[in-house]
Amino acid sequence: MNIRYLMSVLLLTCGVAQAQETFPSRPITMIVPFPPGGVADITGRPTAAALEKILKQPVAITNRPGAGGAVGNAAVANAKPDGYTVLMALSSITVIPEADKLFERKPAYALDQLAPVALISADPVILVVHPSLPVKTLKEVVALARKQPGELSFSSSGVYGALHMPMEMFLHAAKLKMRHVPTTGGGPAITQLLGGHVTMSAGGPAAISGHVKAGKLRTVVSWGAERHPNYPDVPTFKEQGYDIVYYIWAGMFVPAATPAPVLKVLRDATRQAVADPDFKNQMAKLNSPVQYLDAPEFAKYLDADAKRLAAVVKVVGKVGG
Repeated sequence: MNIRYLMSVLLLTCGVAQAQETFPSRPITMIVPFPPGGVADITGRPTAAALEKILKQPVAITNRPGAGGAVGNAAVANAKPDGYTVLMALSSITVIPEADKLFERKPAYALDQLAPVALISADPVILVVHPSLPVKTLKEVVALARKQPGELSFSSSGVYGALHMPMEMFLHAAKLKMRHVPTTGGGPAITQLLGGHVTMSAGGPAAISGHVKAGKLRTVVSWGAERHPNYPDVPTFKEQGYDIVYYIWAGMFVPAATPAPVLKVLRDATRQAVADPDFKNQMAKLNSPVQYLDAPEFAKYLDADAKRLAAVVKVVGKVGG
């Protein structure tokens, strides 16, 4: 019995060592649950490129938009837990299951079906308006919205998505009514705004940067706890008397049952990837500084953020498109 036990332990140890040595032996798919152009996609592409250098395998981006990110999130939650399918998700990953509970519908996925790998970025979203809208300050936005209840419109990345929740927080705090135009992601949401189909939107600093510089969008206010270093002239909601803070973060996940040795390889590779000078420079150009947290720290951050956003969902209640 003792000999069999020792042989079992030896085989298990060898299997773990082999997994560490051989993974990855083929291309990895990084699922982005939104269309191109949004924060998850903008963050995912340079992250994938940096990981390729370290893992010596292709890391291919696959955009799987739908239901505010739920389609792509669920695809990874139910994927084979072998490390070859990873997810670049946004903060809305914690909100979607809460919204499903609110509407008493079967959840697309459960948060415990996914294991965190690393937090890559975390930025406050910024309220941007179409240049044709005659407002430059939050006070002017509120005044116009009260004068024209339900007439002003805003786009989002989907109902209860990462760009919908901050707008609902604002509307709830200011007691305003606006028309919500949900899309399949942050990129399409900004496209709607650029085309003048809506009057405003919440946008990630990286996603709006080029459009703001080109004068195609106008910044008004930030959901940050303090002013964004790359947007020093944009005041925060807190400065304007509204106690609301919201950050859109991007982080990597794998299916929860992914073996620990494989997860360690991905964690180590991601740690090296975010330190890569090319990666840092690319993120800096996008006005999205790296905010790296390894899996244990990210798990704590995720838990705290999930609890905070769950409370927001309850306050906002049932809303639609």
